[in-house]
Amino acid sequence: MKVMVIGRGGREHAIVRQFARSASIEKIYAAPGNDGMADDAEITAIDEMNFQALVDFAEQQRIDFIFVGPEQPLAAGIVDFFEERGLRIFGPSKAAAQIEGSKAFAKELMEKYSIPTAAYETFTETKPATDFIRKHGAPIVIKADGLAAGKGVVVAMTEEEAISAVHDMLEDQKFGESGSRVVIEEFLDGEEFSYMSFVQDGQIYPMVVSQDHKRAYDGDRGPNTGGMGAYSPVPQIPAAAVEETFTKIVVPAVEGMAAEGTPFNGILYAGVILTSTGPKVIEFNARFGDPETQVVLPRMKSDFGAFIDSLLKNKPFDLEWDDQAVLGVVVAAEGYPEAVVKGQALPDLGKLENVEVTHAGTKQAGKGYAGNGGRVLSVSATGENLEDAQRQVYEQLGKLKWTGFFFRSDIGWRAK
Repeated sequence: MKVMVIGRGGREHAIVRQFARSASIEKIYAAPGNDGMADDAEITAIDEMNFQALVDFAEQQRIDFIFVGPEQPLAAGIVDFFEERGLRIFGPSKAAAQIEGSKAFAKELMEKYSIPTAAYETFTETKPATDFIRKHGAPIVIKADGLAAGKGVVVAMTEEEAISAVHDMLEDQKFGESGSRVVIEEFLDGEEFSYMSFVQDGQIYPMVVSQDHKRAYDGDRGPNTGGMGAYSPVPQIPAAAVEETFTKIVVPAVEGMAAEGTPFNGILYAGVILTSTGPKVIEFNARFGDPETQVVLPRMKSDFGAFIDSLLKNKPFDLEWDDQAVLGVVVAAEGYPEAVVKGQALPDLGKLENVEVTHAGTKQAGKGYAGNGGRVLSVSATGENLEDAQRQVYEQLGKLKWTGFFFRSDIGWRAK
């Protein structure tokens, strides 16, 4: 089969690479892709928001199915556009992508279908939001309602920090239209994990769970980011909690979306926290997490291409996962997540051994690569256990000099 992966980041490179491992897949196109994907796919320089050009290309190349990586084209209706032309595409419709595109929509869905989550209120004006914060105190969580590239969440430990976040979003429009409405939630305490599932026409195939590290610096300190590293499995999350997440969160969400007339197909990502009263939803996403994809997909033993093809044909499939552990560390440009420095040369990545390098914000520079974004790449290893995988990754990262870049030295520290 021929497949086209839409997107340009580390998540999309991980998806491309998993298709490249599939005996069922003969040809992979990445649109627009990035320079680091060229060994695994044919790069097609069509922007992920140029739906007409993407459809035309897919028809010309007789592509068997399309896999969408990022949230922006999903929220803009790329799946509807392709399906209207009779093409097979894996992902949620524009209406279903609201589960990520609007925090308020997701909260209302959870409330209606008794899906456990934090108590919340929604605001469009600063004064009532500020009054709410003063009444409830800190810690408290402030979220931009719309898409904000994984950065529109502030876990405020003081009232002043919370009020400042509200001003940033509602008054200063830090996240543009995405922050014109904010959701303010109670702070939940517990261990977080990512529970992702493949969903198609009511079929649900859960993936192995993972945990990412959102904060920029060691010890989970510093500003929130899109994710600085991840690992799978997550030994501190009991099997019973994983099962409860499926029955009390994922199944009701899929059934609820169908009941609302917005059936969900694609990757349903549940960001979950295990509280003293059980698992609760922090957020839903309508696509793979990044950097979780880079540690979850390598644990899939089944042929990825054959699996997605079967899903789209509504055929049952025995999806198998490996027991081995995978841990990945994100290398970011200096200044990330605020004023990112671009253009600095990366060290010779060819010197890294027995690890997977997944490119995100890189560009070709001579015989090597240079930084071209905030999160530049991730380096991951597979091991008999997490300790083994962690040791391998940091041994390899330690071989090179990362001038102009930084990474956390403690990914996986919460596993016990």
